Amino acid sequence: VAGLVLAWAGAWAGRIRPDARHTYGWQRASILAAFANAVLLLVAMGGLGLEAVQRLAQPQPMHGWTVIWVAAAGIVVNTATALLFLRGQDDLNVRGAFLHMAADALVSLGVVVAGGLYLWQGWGWIDPVMSLIVAVVIVWGTLGLLRESTHLLFDGVPRQVDAQAVRAYLRALPGVTQVHDLHIWAMSTTQVALSARLVAPSGHPGDAVLREASEMLRDRH
Repeated sequence: VAGLVLAWAGAWAGRIRPDARHTYGWQRASILAAFANAVLLLVAMGGLGLEAVQRLAQPQPMHGWTVIWVAAAGIVVNTATALLFLRGQDDLNVRGAFLHMAADALVSLGVVVAGGLYLWQGWGWIDPVMSLIVAVVIVWGTLGLLRESTHLLFDGVPRQVDAQAVRAYLRALPGVTQVHDLHIWAMSTTQVALSARLVAPSGHPGDAVLREASEMLRDRH
């Protein structure tokens, strides 16, 4: 639930209108929400792993079928919710919400598998071992979200944008001989901004050319 709340809050805050103190609005909130989701997942998996290690040292009996049925319901609910976010994976905030729900479903699946093996073989160690495996898998899948959201928070060029291709395109505009101070950064998880200084010795290339260039860059990147 916390992951969904974070994603929703980030998307909602991003719609707040700009004002004199926040001239870009709060668009970066969606990036911050993705980062917070990644951190929350890593902390949760750290707690799960620590608890699993403690249970390995002091094995506890499982409540067989009760645990299995509750976890199975969790698989259904969390998988169905995760599927709602399956589309829109280009949006880092949506991906964060998807990973959160997928992680919950995977934890529930691990509980079902561990419960089944416990009832079948009586292995008291299988539940903490399965928890450790699930925690490692989720951490591995979350590191990409953490890395990319951190990159965007520090005004890194979004991964879908080729900065050299953008520079080459601007350099090829009519009348432009040089491109200086090119900056590309993410305004939010769905919007990219660009600023550059174009050197045109023969004079301003015209608003129509700049407008066409802006539309072309938006379509390509």
